[in-house]
Amino acid sequence: MTDSELYKELGKLTDNRDKWKESIPCVSSLLSHESVKIQAKALWLLGEMGLAYPQSVQDAVPVIASFLDSPAPLLRERAVNALGRIGRGCYPVIEPYWADLFRFAADEEAKVRLSFIWASENIAANTPGIYGDHMPVFEKLLHDADDKVRMEAPEIFRVLGKRRPEFVRPFAELLRQISESDANQVVRIHCQAAIRATVPREAYSGSK
Repeated sequence: MTDSELYKELGKLTDNRDKWKESIPCVSSLLSHESVKIQAKALWLLGEMGLAYPQSVQDAVPVIASFLDSPAPLLRERAVNALGRIGRGCYPVIEPYWADLFRFAADEEAKVRLSFIWASENIAANTPGIYGDHMPVFEKLLHDADDKVRMEAPEIFRVLGKRRPEFVRPFAELLRQISESDANQVVRIHCQAAIRATVPREAYSGSK
């Protein structure tokens, strides 16, 4: 099977969720494939499979985590994403690698920084308490040079604002300032959403 044919088969599997659990060993074996494109697709698919069946991908997690050190930005991006999705499904499965994810907040590639935020949102959805001491990391990302990173950064504040508002309240004024001054409309809208998730509606309305 050529790489192109294999990639198409993985695409078909993506849409066939009924076969995910039984296909985890096969997809995991593709992490050693010579093609970066195939490795990246396998990482992405294992993340989605891991959200649905986190215990079943547990054996593959160390190999997934090994791609965090890849020189290829796409593979770092996909590994961070995968750990985030699996961690949403069952945080203990990825717990040994969670602290290491924070170095990607400063990755040289904007897409990897973006993936770090997205993975954090996924994990925080079901395990929010672990982020209390790490909010300054996300505060810095609110000022990122890349528009897409800045567009996503407020979303972790929104996710945590719904679950652990005490983590976000110290940043409410900063979020308000950005919501009124950032040149990017999506950044402004996402900051407003983060404030609404964190601050009582009447207080938010009164601050305008």
